[in-house]
Amino acid sequence: MSEPFNKTQDKDEQVHLRIKRHLWQDEDENKTLKKVNKRLTILTVLLLVVSLGLTGLLLYFMNRPQMVDPVYINETKYNEALSIMSNEWFFADEIEDVKERLQNQALIGMTTNEEDPHTYYMTPEEGEEFVQSINRNFVGIGVQYIALDDGMHLIERVFKDSPAEKYGVQPGDFIYSVDGTIVKGLSSDNVSELVRGEEGTTVHMEFLRGDEIVPIDIVRGPIVATAFGEVIDGVGLLEIMQFGQTTGMECKGYLEDFINEGVHKLVIDLRGDGGGYLYSLQDVCALFLPNGSVAIVEEDAKGNQETLLTRGNPIWNDPIVIIVDEATASAAEAFTLAMKEQYSNVTVIGTTTYGKGTVQVTFPFSDGSSLKYTTDKWMSKNGVWVNGVGITPDETVELHPAITSLYGEMEEEDSYKVDSVSPFVETAELLLDYLEYDVDRTDGYFSPSAETALKQFQQDKELEVTGILDITTYRSLISAVTLDWNTTKNHDIQFDRAKEILNG
Repeated sequence: MSEPFNKTQDKDEQVHLRIKRHLWQDEDENKTLKKVNKRLTILTVLLLVVSLGLTGLLLYFMNRPQMVDPVYINETKYNEALSIMSNEWFFADEIEDVKERLQNQALIGMTTNEEDPHTYYMTPEEGEEFVQSINRNFVGIGVQYIALDDGMHLIERVFKDSPAEKYGVQPGDFIYSVDGTIVKGLSSDNVSELVRGEEGTTVHMEFLRGDEIVPIDIVRGPIVATAFGEVIDGVGLLEIMQFGQTTGMECKGYLEDFINEGVHKLVIDLRGDGGGYLYSLQDVCALFLPNGSVAIVEEDAKGNQETLLTRGNPIWNDPIVIIVDEATASAAEAFTLAMKEQYSNVTVIGTTTYGKGTVQVTFPFSDGSSLKYTTDKWMSKNGVWVNGVGITPDETVELHPAITSLYGEMEEEDSYKVDSVSPFVETAELLLDYLEYDVDRTDGYFSPSAETALKQFQQDKELEVTGILDITTYRSLISAVTLDWNTTKNHDIQFDRAKEILNG
């Protein structure tokens, strides 16, 4: 797990207010009076006076500012329902601030439509979480770590220019204690709560490095962690998790490090990147494409288009491989298309992307809540619209199914042995196969071969060697695969293929 947050999935966002001016049409009425008999003159004059009076009164009501009677509002269906549910509903007293709860539910219902899953209402708390999920910013030390099944917390990444990097924290360290609290056995969330704090404050941490405990006092600071870069086997790997406020700056820093180290081959990992801000897309595109290149084309419901162009000169022009998957969406897809259409030496590999081709803006309300709604669709320079279709990579490369599968949770009393059939057995077989244990099938049938492999795994992990799949062994399998995937590239088939392409 990452100290900042878990990876999340959505979206091209711009926060602004749109003010619309409504125009009223003037009405002209021309009346021609016909000649009438002298004996009807008095009656005609009276009728004319009445007619003019009624016309003037009508025009007055049509053109005066529209005032809404509060009494009338209270009699509408919505307010009557709100009043009934707040005051007469049996369960109303069990809900704190029942009116706010009911109003939020009404707004959620109004903005929930099967045509557009990307339009929705957010409470103040949800809005704050949404923005943070894109920007991935917080105050802490700047590490990403993973909880192991033995209760230890292993640091897998130290982010560039973070306090942790400044004070000498290293990938591979284990977090031993935070301000005197030994963290072994605590949840990742508990550890994060201990590590985070006010900017400028000091946290005393102890790290287990080999057999040595290393004490370090770290001054907490603001962390931005939307991208991460490292050099592996002579290839620069740039992972973009979200297109947030600072992503362009972060990517630029890692690319400059690669250039200074003499690296001329780059893999851009967009797997799991759900998108982000349009201006961030422009910033990242500008690192690779000439000034004035098309980052994205927006089109509203009336067909009006706006083209967003890159600004500045690129800093990278060497070969690139981009890795995408089914969770690559929105701004990440727009970046992929911009590179495919305009960068001279790029290959896209992986699996077909999500297919989100719409743009949303966020309208903030005075109470801190907000409405995120779709305003436009976006297209590439060549007019490609990915909505509901996604991007098919130049070369399809799939990961081991142990990485892409969903794991169910076994019950404490469950156990499986030879000749059993279960989805949990299927998962265990996939996990064993990923870890390179010899299994003859992965279809959920517990074969003698699977029993032998399971016994070997139990022995390697110092578990009771029974050959029976119980909850302890099942969780240990998941933990072993999670650790391997997050701390090594040993089984990353897509990254291996990317290196092969770059190395010719």
